[in-house]
Amino acid sequence: MARLSLAERVRLSVLLARRSVRNTAGRVRGHPLIRWNTGKTDRLVIAPQDLRTADGTRASEIYAGRFAFAGKVVICDGRSPFEITPPSEEWAAAVLGFGWLRHLRAAESSITRANARALVDEWITLQGSFHPIAWQPDIMARRIIAWLSQAPLVLHDADEPFYRRFMRSLQRQVRYLRHTAPDAREGVPRMHSLVALTYAALCMAGQARHLKTAVKNLVAEVERQILPDGGHVSRNPGALIEVLLDLLPLRQAFAACNMSPPPQLNNAIDRMMPMLRFFRHADGNFAQFNGMGPTQPELISTILAYDDARGAPLANAPHSGYQRVEVKDLLVVMDTGVPPPLGMSQEAHAGCLAFELSSGPQRIVVNCGLPGTSRETWRQVARATAAHSTVVFNDSSSCRFLETSSFKSLIGTPIVSGPEQVPVAREERADATLLRASHDGYGDRYSVVHQRALRLAAEGNRLDGEDLFVPVDSDLLPQDVPDEFAVRFHLHPTIKANKLTDGRGVMLMLPNREVWTFNAHEDRVELEESVFLSGPDGPRRTVQMVIYGRARKVPRVHWSFSYVTPAGGKARGRDETPELPLT
Repeated sequence: MARLSLAERVRLSVLLARRSVRNTAGRVRGHPLIRWNTGKTDRLVIAPQDLRTADGTRASEIYAGRFAFAGKVVICDGRSPFEITPPSEEWAAAVLGFGWLRHLRAAESSITRANARALVDEWITLQGSFHPIAWQPDIMARRIIAWLSQAPLVLHDADEPFYRRFMRSLQRQVRYLRHTAPDAREGVPRMHSLVALTYAALCMAGQARHLKTAVKNLVAEVERQILPDGGHVSRNPGALIEVLLDLLPLRQAFAACNMSPPPQLNNAIDRMMPMLRFFRHADGNFAQFNGMGPTQPELISTILAYDDARGAPLANAPHSGYQRVEVKDLLVVMDTGVPPPLGMSQEAHAGCLAFELSSGPQRIVVNCGLPGTSRETWRQVARATAAHSTVVFNDSSSCRFLETSSFKSLIGTPIVSGPEQVPVAREERADATLLRASHDGYGDRYSVVHQRALRLAAEGNRLDGEDLFVPVDSDLLPQDVPDEFAVRFHLHPTIKANKLTDGRGVMLMLPNREVWTFNAHEDRVELEESVFLSGPDGPRRTVQMVIYGRARKVPRVHWSFSYVTPAGGKARGRDETPELPLT
């Protein structure tokens, strides 16, 4: 990894110091083996709703001791799943978070209820005092929420000894989480922790005295994480889904207790709903930016059912750093933002000025995204600029990642530097919508600013683009600085691409038989292998179109996507090439 600057070292030192102090103090105060006056918690008041999708057919697998999670299958052979060495961290988090209880509840029978109680009881016996993985704040928060939500399943027909054992364990976990929630990784994991504490204060009779503090902490975190335009501070569209799946049932839990939810909670939900629509293509899938993985359409439908306004998506999300341009059936979503704050950037990508393009229900240009399972295997590859439909300069990313192994266990792999200035200009014309943006992510290393302009024709039949490489300090790039660039366009795996004979174009066949052409005009275009990581069934092979060049020789690259009118069919618009003035 390249040497860190003084400013980068200072930011890292502050982050590490804060994390160390919180970890030490929180774990000492809240450790479950330290006895505190905990009061009496002998009953549950309410059980919150679980909006996540349940599959009752999986109950028989769990009953048979087959635990298939995060792409790994473990067959217990009569042993407890909590005695088995986890095959991966993701599998451990899924099993120890107890979200799978929802599948048992969906099958609702005396057998599944007994199986749920047995598994909960095994966990209490084996790991209920402490476990280095199970008692991590984010995993414990998910388990607390699952136990509260699925209490009707677990406690129905339960005898009194188990009921008290269950409640004592739940109380102990809540007490520990109350002291260690600040240790949770910044972003969605910390939000989960604070939501779990608020649930506990609402649902458990002996926790009501903690409600005021829990709500105060949650509101502060909501205001910190949810931006004014409704986006999430991590810039990951998937974070909105995770947060709403927690906040919507929490709002209902307040109502069930005859209490008004804090207005900041309602305001945040109202802001997030339009942003869900902002990132959606017409096929219902989310654009692949900053850690977004496969879209689960059923979850999105469930969430949007709570959207009373049902308004049109935003066009401009300046706080989140995205632009959406939709003209008839043609849609472009573009990343025009700087990296998230250091503590929130562990999963952020170096995809500045990347875009996705779709025509009606068919995605054409995409980013590689991330898979639903085995994410850590692909994460660093997927975060690189080369995995996005934008310009890669000198085969390097526009952001720099901290990849030192000694820090990874403490703070992950954050972005330590990247674009600092990303000006955006948008112009609505009668004949087209123009979008211009630039970023300085390569400025300190290669003395160049990448500018990109997009023009969507009003007829919805054409997208023109232009990439320009502007020297930072003079009219010419320094002779001693490398200047190789690659303009990449990753195609959705359902697109069939064939290179045209002139070497400057590609014919694109869509599944619905629409035909589009990509034209590199004065430059040659290459077809190369790529991978679409966010497929519902895992990574899929695909191709990418690439324009190579040297910025001193070719400082401006013009390209276009055009709809090909079928023979005898009705034209969708004009085919002439427009000018794209950038300066």
